[in-house]
Amino acid sequence: MKVLVIYESMSGNTAAMGEEVAASLRSHGLEVDSGPLSGFELPRIAEVDLLVVGAPTHAHRMSSKATRKAAAEDERNPSPERAAGPGMREWLNGLPMGSGRLAASFDTRFDKPRAFTGSAAKGIAKRLERHGYHLIAEPESFFVTGDHRLEDGQTDRATRWGATLAQRASTGAAR
Repeated sequence: MKVLVIYESMSGNTAAMGEEVAASLRSHGLEVDSGPLSGFELPRIAEVDLLVVGAPTHAHRMSSKATRKAAAEDERNPSPERAAGPGMREWLNGLPMGSGRLAASFDTRFDKPRAFTGSAAKGIAKRLERHGYHLIAEPESFFVTGDHRLEDGQTDRATRWGATLAQRASTGAAR
């Protein structure tokens, strides 16, 4: 089974979680390619059996041009150069139809109720479904602190979630 884990990351946290999920999927025998969305052309998506998509939550949803600009200008951001270029919202707009192929979504956000923080993963999941993908898991969130660091335990959570995705992908199980 071919898997693509693709993400938008502005401070490195979403990238770290994406790579941890990818490593977990690989450890379960899946053929996995992973990296930032800027590194993948949309036609390659048609070659994968499972698409795992992640992005940071900005202003209660996926980033916009304005929130990416704010991230690039935030002096607390350890990697402001990552906020340049198109974001997940634009990338998903050009996504080819999934035709029932498998997908999952994740985000990074503050550890507060979704009603207060919003969730990029939820928006990603809706767009994936609109593009004909079959979600095998509920949107997942990994938590960050106010100073752009992952909370303790998030790497282990990403590993466990990757294992869950591997198991569900092998059976085609729905969320």
